[in-house]
This record gives sequence, structure tokens and C-alpha cells, in this order.
Amino acid sequence: MRKLILIGLVAASAAYVPAAVLAADSSDVDHHYVKDSVITTKVKGKLAAKHMSTLTHVRVDTDANGMVWLSGTAPTKDARDLAGMIAKDTDGVTSVTNNIEVAPN
Repeated sequence: MRKLILIGLVAASAAYVPAAVLAADSSDVDHHYVKDSVITTKVKGKLAAKHMSTLTHVRVDTDANGMVWLSGTAPTKDARDLAGMIAKDTDGVTSVTNNIEVAPN
């Protein structure tokens, strides 16, 4: 029985060690993830601060270089353009790709 428990512990630690090594080597990736989420949160916060319920269907995605992609729907071209301007005016954003579609009337 003890041998079986020992084998289980060795197998479990063998599965854990590679994941721990990868996590230790990916500190830059973790840093970029934090940066991405911070920028995304800033953009979403600014959109919400405009109290535009029409922009509630906008999705914000950010990559490690500060590039932002907007997608979803807006009721008018003006609302679509405003979302793009808000994103461009956000600290950390390097470029914006506005894929928001204007909803049909």
C-alpha cells in the first residue's frame, strides 16, 4: 500500500514540475496578460462612463502590444465612431481596429 501511495505522489509531482517550470519561464507572458487586462478594463470603464447603454454590446480585446480590437454592435455610426475614439484616447493603447457593426434599423 505504501508503495502505491509513493508511486502516486511521484506521478503527481512529475505532472506538476513541468507546469511549474513553464510558469517560471513565462514571466513576460504573465506581465503582458496583466497589461492587456488593464488596458481592456480602462477602455471598458471609459465606455461605461459615457453612460451609453447603446455601447453595452461592444467587446474589447487587447493584445500584448496595446493593440485594441472592438467588436459587437452599435445603433448608429456615430456611436461606433465614438467607441473607437474613446479607445484611442486610452493610456497604453497603440492602435485600434474598430469592427463594431451598425445595427440595422
